[in-house]
Amino acid sequence: DRTDSPIAPERALPGRPRYDYDLARIHDVLGTSMLAPFPPGVVTLYLGMGCFWGAEKRLWQLPGVHTTAVGYQGGTTPHPTYHEVCTARTGQAEMVMVAYDPAAVGTLDVLRVFWENHDPTQGNRQGNDVGTQYRSLIMTMSDDQFTAANASKRSYQEKLSAAGFGPITTEIVPFDRFWY
Repeated sequence: DRTDSPIAPERALPGRPRYDYDLARIHDVLGTSMLAPFPPGVVTLYLGMGCFWGAEKRLWQLPGVHTTAVGYQGGTTPHPTYHEVCTARTGQAEMVMVAYDPAAVGTLDVLRVFWENHDPTQGNRQGNDVGTQYRSLIMTMSDDQFTAANASKRSYQEKLSAAGFGPITTEIVPFDRFWY
């Protein structure tokens, strides 16, 4: 289960009905709320590009980013812990929620950071981090984001193929529950 595909739901860890810890509400670096509602015009996009700590830091640096938060998506275990996700028995991927103002930073700019800061051709890994929790994944909140993500994937695939890389393994799917 660690490197092929996410665990089958019937074999996943059961999780829990609620969080068993205090959820931080204010981003330590940005000083903004990590919980909705966000200011008018701010939208969210969810990106899985390997270990979420490094990915989140890259997104902070974009002008127009209101906040970021790390969490899990794409699996079946509710309210998973970090240690549970590391077992690859939740189906979850490490994800970054990025809340941004598209009037200040476009969706394509956010996606550029996504594509250029991990190897989307590695499948269920990023470098030495191996497992389905490190898979490349985009979860979109709108048809426009979905269309932009797929168009950018095609564009980056052309560039990666020309450089001798294999096919992009990134999944692009509509939003599913985000577990902080």
